[in-house]
Amino acid sequence: MTDYIHQMAPWIGEEEKQAVRNYLDSGGWLTEFRETRGFEHAIAEYVGSRHASVVTNGTVSLFVALAALGIDTGDEVIVPAFSMIASANAVLLAGATPVFVDVDAQTLCLDIEATEAAITTRTKAVMLVSLNGRAPDMDCMLAMCARHGVPVLEDSAQSLGSRWHGRHLGTFGRIGSFSFSAPKIITTGQGGALVTDDDDLIGHIHKLRDFGRARSGVDEHVALGFNFKFTDLQAVVGLAQMRKLDWRVQRKKEIFARYQTALRDVPDVQFLPTDLNATAPWFIDVLVPDPAAVQAHLHQRGIGSRPFYPSIPTQSPYRLDRRYPRAEFAALHGLWLPSSSFLDDQTVDNVASAIREFYRA
Repeated sequence: MTDYIHQMAPWIGEEEKQAVRNYLDSGGWLTEFRETRGFEHAIAEYVGSRHASVVTNGTVSLFVALAALGIDTGDEVIVPAFSMIASANAVLLAGATPVFVDVDAQTLCLDIEATEAAITTRTKAVMLVSLNGRAPDMDCMLAMCARHGVPVLEDSAQSLGSRWHGRHLGTFGRIGSFSFSAPKIITTGQGGALVTDDDDLIGHIHKLRDFGRARSGVDEHVALGFNFKFTDLQAVVGLAQMRKLDWRVQRKKEIFARYQTALRDVPDVQFLPTDLNATAPWFIDVLVPDPAAVQAHLHQRGIGSRPFYPSIPTQSPYRLDRRYPRAEFAALHGLWLPSSSFLDDQTVDNVASAIREFYRA
């Protein structure tokens, strides 16, 4: 299947290749230095935060954020039952306990009322995952958390380029976290970023990611820290990708809208409510009665797709008896369609035609 349409693939062009060549020819040491600082500045400027700090990957960024907030053994962190499992795993890595809450059926983000009901004296943070660039009512969520004195950590791994009422997701809480893994809208292979307006928090973050050093490169350690540093080689790629981000954000919206139009009269294919003025969908997500059957049909025609994440509490590391019906419904019926930024209109139409063929629509 040489022309197989992957569900998602990174897009690395000549600009990234030339940037890497130029960097290597300049004698760069690969480890983080000026290019990394430049990438951090570009991220902070794009999302509208005072500070940004990049680390090895998105899971590490969540762990560092939790540690910077002082989350420790015996603490609880509220996490949506429907998310990539890294959201919950980072809480365990920090020594705390993830407390799962069901999601809202319209956004697949934390249900605000259920979140408030789950807050206890041990709750030290709410991890708000803006799944696929969508968000709940951020004013209500922040006001509720403020009433209880609980900080919000935004897991915005899938939300670069997405906003709520004009403000970039990831900048509402005390700390926001982004990911640059291969399927994301921009990629550095692996990588994560933390953004915050809090000068004290960014100071904690810098120490945590660099062995607890008081100053970079000086072996005086004033706190417990680790080696979560980035590389300039990745940053060179990231900067080239950032220059393409505005176009990719627009293209993601166009692809989503084209799928919606092409499948609007197929009753068994349901799209989640999506404000394309604000949301740049990371993946094209639909709900169908039998995702496995649709996936098999598409694969036979050289088209990749991917089922939604399982509900986290059903997974082996957790295995909770409690039910989370909306998370479980999404996991049972969700399917991600081909979503790469470089898909042209004809390819999107071909995928939609294959889905229509399955439903004889």
